[in-house]
Amino acid sequence: MDNNGVKAYDCIIIGGGVIGTFAARELARFNGRFLLLEAAGDVSVGTSKANSGIVHAGYDALPGTLKAKFNVGGSRLMAAKCRELEVPYKANGAFVIAFDGTGKRVLNTLKARGIENGVDTEIISGDAARKLEPRLSERVSGALYAPTSAIVSPYELTIACYENFLENGGCAALNSRVTAIERSDFGYRVTVRTGMTDCVYAARTVINAAGLYADDINNLVSGRKRKIAPRRGQYMLLDKTALPVERTIFQTPTALGKGILVTPTCHGNTLVGPDAEDISDKDDVSTTANGLDDVFDRALLSVPTLARRDIITQFSGVRAVCGDDFEVGEVEDGFFNALGICSPGLASSPAIGEYLACAVAQKIGLEENKRFESHRTAIPCFATANDEERTAQITRDRRYGNIVCRCEQVTEGEIAEAVRRGAVDLDGVKRRVRAGMGRCQAGFCTPNLIKIIARELGISPAEVTKHGAGSEILGGGQ
Repeated sequence: MDNNGVKAYDCIIIGGGVIGTFAARELARFNGRFLLLEAAGDVSVGTSKANSGIVHAGYDALPGTLKAKFNVGGSRLMAAKCRELEVPYKANGAFVIAFDGTGKRVLNTLKARGIENGVDTEIISGDAARKLEPRLSERVSGALYAPTSAIVSPYELTIACYENFLENGGCAALNSRVTAIERSDFGYRVTVRTGMTDCVYAARTVINAAGLYADDINNLVSGRKRKIAPRRGQYMLLDKTALPVERTIFQTPTALGKGILVTPTCHGNTLVGPDAEDISDKDDVSTTANGLDDVFDRALLSVPTLARRDIITQFSGVRAVCGDDFEVGEVEDGFFNALGICSPGLASSPAIGEYLACAVAQKIGLEENKRFESHRTAIPCFATANDEERTAQITRDRRYGNIVCRCEQVTEGEIAEAVRRGAVDLDGVKRRVRAGMGRCQAGFCTPNLIKIIARELGISPAEVTKHGAGSEILGGGQ
């Protein structure tokens, strides 16, 4: 408690996306009291759940920027972090493809940046690229090959960091929207709204990792006001039966981003997108028919064998754009920003998390937590287990013998464990164990998912939601 009897922490982290949870997880390496605040009822519900899942190698970022520093550093850390956290990761490499002389000049620029940033790349001919990726368009005249580019499951990474943070003694308050931050003798007083109730916490330091709303949090404290411009990107997800590519295929980037990509996912699907549209509403994750058609048509320029019949879902994500570079570090005494973290934010997240945690520890003199456990055990996956592993799973818990989601072969045991670990709705279960992510997009398994979630949470099936209040599946209690 502080001098006024308010529950006090050494650091409060605002935001349950990949940056906030990574910072929290790395803070747990030090002895202290830490609290993660998230406005939604679960972590990984914003940009961290709806992005390309690419661990960019670091050749694109301008040398000398924070984007370059954290992208390259995070890319080099990611594989080890994913092993510790048992998160899907694949070093699949990437192409940036050119169709003409203008595109080839862009490739030369990217290669020069990569050299300055310490990233290995190679420019190869169109024929050499097609030998590695036979489905590339015949129009491709050259490609920049980045072998250290990789893919990861972004929502699983966020959830794993969060779980590891809690396992190491961290605290969290979900459904807690920050409404005020004031300086105090202790450091800061942070007011949050939970339902209709206000709650106040004290913190020696604060990390602002609020994603699209990091400008609002910054402006509660800092005299240097910031404004985030939301940028929406639309995607299409293709079935696992689609003819795949092995590497991530980028077109040459533009001022709005890295352009339309075609990439495998860690779970065997193919992802196409995103476009880039500046919008005014930070919560607008709608898709448009014209936008999606344009995304697919542009993807066909890279990989002509893509087929619309393989599309199983479409979605959009919103990126937090604020200037040309990240803002990471202490902006007021004991108040640290992670602001404007758009692409390559996912790739940068391990390095940003480490940097912020060390900065806070140094600021207030935290000592190493020698009991820190870096390993987090994932929920056993029935679909990828061998026969021996499946038998052991069923022996431990008979519910692992009941397949609920046929498309992804997800069992009742996995769904129950997902709820035990924090899932409170259908989307929370989906992000943790993939129930509903297959070809039928939960058309078959939703009734049984509702029954299991209701049973595990001790609520009525009518109270089960897709993604929080207002998205009840069965008509709001009728």
